[in-house]
Amino acid sequence: MTDNFDAPAKEKTLYDATWYSDAQSYWDTVTPTVNGMLGGFAHISTIDATTSLSFLGEFVHGLKGRKGVIRKEPRIGKSYACDCGAGIGRVTKEFLLKVPFERVDVVEQSAKFVEQARESYLKREIEEGRIGEIMCAGLQDFVPEEGKYDLIWCQWVLGHLTDDDFIAFFQRCKKGLKLGGIIGIKENNTSKDLVIDEQDSSVTR
Repeated sequence: MTDNFDAPAKEKTLYDATWYSDAQSYWDTVTPTVNGMLGGFAHISTIDATTSLSFLGEFVHGLKGRKGVIRKEPRIGKSYACDCGAGIGRVTKEFLLKVPFERVDVVEQSAKFVEQARESYLKREIEEGRIGEIMCAGLQDFVPEEGKYDLIWCQWVLGHLTDDDFIAFFQRCKKGLKLGGIIGIKENNTSKDLVIDEQDSSVTR
């Protein structure tokens, strides 16, 4: 006679067939709020935006030394940015529009988050004409218009891409930049080994 044991839970393997659908299923359970976007850490939103503004300042405003002497000219313009993996638009509202970029496009795969951005969180900015396109798409499918952006910003989202899609995404984004434009990346990383998050189907590189 053999004992009947419960089958062990299926362990998620890196980039399996349901990689993207699992991620979408996870985000569909998240509330469309700042707290939801930050995994329960809404209190870091202000310091996050402040440090991003400080970091990008050199690129958009240049550097001045004593007596206002210009030490470094601005590297990029401030006409158009793209927020990749935007959620409800927290980074757009609290960071990119405060640079300020004249207009920001938003790319987000969750229809629920896109609706919240349109109908509530970014409603005023949309009415003011400061939001360009709002695209409901995963970054693996996003193809930016060639030569459009001064800045393409990616924050806490690239771990959802497989390695091949990660590379292809940057190749497409490079074509989407204006002359002298840059891709900004703000991500967590590991000291050596990859870390798979089975809950939200992402990898920390």
